[in-house]
Amino acid sequence: MSDAALIRIADALERLSPAPLEAPDFAAAEAFLWHTSPDHLEPIANVSRVDLDLLVGIDRARDTLFENTLRFARGMSANNALLWGARGMGKSSLVKAVHAQINAQGLPLKVVELQREDLPSVTRLLALFRGAPYRFLLFCDDLSFSHDDQHYKSLKAVLDGGIAGRPDNVIFYATSNRRHLMPRDMIENERSSAINPGEAVEEKVSLSDRFGLWLGFHPCDQDQYLSMIEGYCAAHRVNVDPEVLRAEAIEWQATRGSRSGRVAWQFFVDLAGRHGVVV
Repeated sequence: MSDAALIRIADALERLSPAPLEAPDFAAAEAFLWHTSPDHLEPIANVSRVDLDLLVGIDRARDTLFENTLRFARGMSANNALLWGARGMGKSSLVKAVHAQINAQGLPLKVVELQREDLPSVTRLLALFRGAPYRFLLFCDDLSFSHDDQHYKSLKAVLDGGIAGRPDNVIFYATSNRRHLMPRDMIENERSSAINPGEAVEEKVSLSDRFGLWLGFHPCDQDQYLSMIEGYCAAHRVNVDPEVLRAEAIEWQATRGSRSGRVAWQFFVDLAGRHGVVV
């Protein structure tokens, strides 16, 4: 092959390769979404979240996560956190509410949401944070892995940092319905079919052990469910007779077949709409 042909091939490959990502303007917003193809951070002006005081029935998790985040925002040591457990009980809402409360105290903490599918790009994202004059809460919602999923290996770059180490100005929070980030039946299947059952699943199961802070979320009882709704009504000034509110709320959860913070909010959205209140 001639030198001219090789030069043309090299030029074509250079055009196909993405240009180095410039450092974003982190002062543009308090929250960002990480996208790939091409890599960029999208500033989010208005984050969808509720006030911390409206998250009822998760007091211990709320206080623990807030204190951990506050220490990190002040430049002190803090743990990566895994919020796991029942769906609809405010795991992701708590992360966003804690972030808002920290910023309300004048501490410029940035939250960056990362999708599970984009975990292989996390090393490039961390490179943007390293040396930046801010502290970053990297957040992955609804994190879980299947038996043939290799994305969990990329997550270790966030939790352990590899040879370069995780940047001191980055902390990682994740939510999951699964304590060990994978289905229980998958764990049992690998144990039963492996030559060495203990080693078969240790690599994946040990991933959750790399979170220094585990916060469990459990289904709420009826009193907590009603307290959530009453809190929403008070915050948004929706006035309803207490007996009527209780009866309608119980009927709503009965038709859904479950109780949770999400069901409480969905009932309140319906209630507010019927009373002409925009939430």
